[in-house]
Amino acid sequence: MLTFLIMAGGSGERFWPLSTKSNPKQLLHVFSEKSLIRLTYERILPICDNDHIFIATNEIQSDAIKKEIPELDKTRIIIEPGFKDTASAIAYGSLMISKYIKDATIAVLASDALIKNEDEFRFVLSKAEDEAYKGSIVTLGIKPTYPETGYGYIEAKTSILNEANDVIAFKEKPYLELAKEYVELGRYFWNSGMFIFKTSVIDEAFKMYSLNHYEVKEELSKMIKSNEGVKTANDVRDTFNKFEKKSIDFAVMEHAKNIKVIPCNIGWNDVGSFLAFEELFDKDIDNNVIRGTNVITVDSNNNIVISDGNYQNLALLGVSNMVIAITKDNILVCPKNRNQEIKKIISKLK
Repeated sequence: MLTFLIMAGGSGERFWPLSTKSNPKQLLHVFSEKSLIRLTYERILPICDNDHIFIATNEIQSDAIKKEIPELDKTRIIIEPGFKDTASAIAYGSLMISKYIKDATIAVLASDALIKNEDEFRFVLSKAEDEAYKGSIVTLGIKPTYPETGYGYIEAKTSILNEANDVIAFKEKPYLELAKEYVELGRYFWNSGMFIFKTSVIDEAFKMYSLNHYEVKEELSKMIKSNEGVKTANDVRDTFNKFEKKSIDFAVMEHAKNIKVIPCNIGWNDVGSFLAFEELFDKDIDNNVIRGTNVITVDSNNNIVISDGNYQNLALLGVSNMVIAITKDNILVCPKNRNQEIKKIISKLK
């Protein structure tokens, strides 16, 4: 049986003011009646049980996640004592899982993505599990539907879907013309950030390609096994903070020789910015996407208007190509083509 590690420590800054550190994107209910993390959890229940589902998060968000998924035992909530990116989250998460499941085959999933073709997704995971059991580190590559410049790409040996392929190279986010070329060639796939591996295999990969993560994990392992006062995240904070802040892609995936990719078409959407609402929801006659509030529009088109609740009517006159996000405390107004710059506002708030 696969063991799942759901990564739920992000703050979703590109969705401010709807998303905050204490109430991040994965906990919002603006994309569906259910939160994204709830949908992720329910998506994998048909192929595993609760004892094989772990959620990696932080001290700020852990209580909210427990309320969102109350049926998950608290021992399955892994609280990271610092923000050290995905390589440390995977190293620490796999270590904590090993307390309960020896040499587990782990599927690392994001908590804040949508997947439409869930049966197909579970089928692909079964394929990935088989490959991981043979000693590969497996990632899922998403068949691109358009030349996206906001994703990294994976170059596969072939374009065959639902079959394990050799990885030729990981590619950084491309400029538009290069992204168009990737789509036309057919063997370049969006990097989904989903990984499947055996614990022993990822340990060896850290040892070979990111010694810092291996050594810190070993130090943490000795602390946990000694059982001397390791009861809370605070007890391992100083050691955890020795991890280099590095993504799993840079730490391992771009260097390891035993990487396989399974290209797939599962209706994946990482809901990476406000522009995702245009892909997910219907538009009105003027091409506006409106969620969670009442809007009166006059000569206004191509806008995205999102609220986290029911507020007074909003009136737009002669407004086009804008993102407007509303909460009880804050309102964001920005041009759609600058929505990736929302983090600049966060830095000023800090």
